[in-house]
Amino acid sequence: MAADPAIVDELHRLRARVPQLTGALAASVDGLVIAADTPGSEPESVAALTAAALGVAVRMTDVTGQGELRELLVRGVQGYVATYAAGRTAVLTLLAEDGVSVGRLHLEGRRSATRIGELVDARPQTKTQSQAKAPARAPAKPPTRTRTPRTNRSTPTTTES
Repeated sequence: MAADPAIVDELHRLRARVPQLTGALAASVDGLVIAADTPGSEPESVAALTAAALGVAVRMTDVTGQGELRELLVRGVQGYVATYAAGRTAVLTLLAEDGVSVGRLHLEGRRSATRIGELVDARPQTKTQSQAKAPARAPAKPPTRTRTPRTNRSTPTTTES
């Protein structure tokens, strides 16, 4: 799938606003790359790992009663990985140096995630996407059981041999 130029442009503008960003990636919640500006990192790997981390984070917020997941922040020795919900079907993942202002990271990340979400949600769905996102059908009703009507046996029947 070719990257949407408007999404790529948003990633470039975001990296210009936050100089400590070392990468930015828009991906589907299933781990497919939508657009990437991640020099030195493989976008497909980052997108796949984002989907895996997202699954755990969604489960964590659900189990702990924290509501719908909005963002995920991971800090390593050399920096941060921040993931933000971007519309109904996408996420924005940012890679940042350790010296980044986390407040600024969140402010700019949330703004860009909102914009990217609007762009992704406005795109027409392909046939494959619409099939993948179609709601699951309700299970078929089990067949109604029928009984053979009982006959009224007011007098016992005996068989003579």
